[in-house]
Amino acid sequence: MDSVQGVVAKTDCNDCPLKDKPHLAPFNHLGGPGIEQYKVGELRLTAGTNILMEGLKSPHLYTLIEGVAFRHKGLSDGRRQILNYAFPGDLVGLQGSLLGEMQHSIDALSDVALCVFDRSCLFDMFEKSPAAAYEITWRGAKDETILDENLLSVGRRSAQERAAYLLALLYQRAKLVGLAPKNRLNFPLTQLHIADTLGLSIVHTNRTLKVLSTKKVIQWQDRGCTILNPDALLEISGWEGLDSLTPRARL
Repeated sequence: MDSVQGVVAKTDCNDCPLKDKPHLAPFNHLGGPGIEQYKVGELRLTAGTNILMEGLKSPHLYTLIEGVAFRHKGLSDGRRQILNYAFPGDLVGLQGSLLGEMQHSIDALSDVALCVFDRSCLFDMFEKSPAAAYEITWRGAKDETILDENLLSVGRRSAQERAAYLLALLYQRAKLVGLAPKNRLNFPLTQLHIADTLGLSIVHTNRTLKVLSTKKVIQWQDRGCTILNPDALLEISGWEGLDSLTPRARL
């Protein structure tokens, strides 16, 4: 197998922090020995490190097991659009595995840990485990729905509605994986990240967050945010929340 820079020694899959959370770990459906043979190791990176780069051809597929990352595309003059965020349990590099190369870049927002697999495991999962294949397909559908909402925000929501939707989404996702203690987003989210996600200038973003703070909906702090009124965020954004994505329809 190809080596991956920064990979540390392998640990048993039985010790995976996601193993007791099957809804976060689609690889569990294949079973220990079935996936263990494809595991290269664990990758630990500090905040700000590039995980995968647009145009890269990678022989590996990753599962995020700790921390938060974000996907983005950039222009030649340095401008970028943050597309979405990855939390523990999310697959990273799936696009590159299926299309041959990455169409976007992925950076670590916080310190992260990733489990590294040879990408050939993906094909075995579809061939040998219908449950794993279904889970991956469902996740793709869920991610597409989130991207639909992101596009709606950038295209039609007001600045305040955009910010409310994004913070509600990040809060709900963080809460599911224990990254929102006492309703504070426990990762170094900056106003620049918010601006690059919403398609707003940093000045407009700052002004918008101040409005939400004045309404006692959030409390913005240095490199982070506390959600004071989650229901108000949903009301302002007009979004129903992640509960609308929970059912897994059986065909």
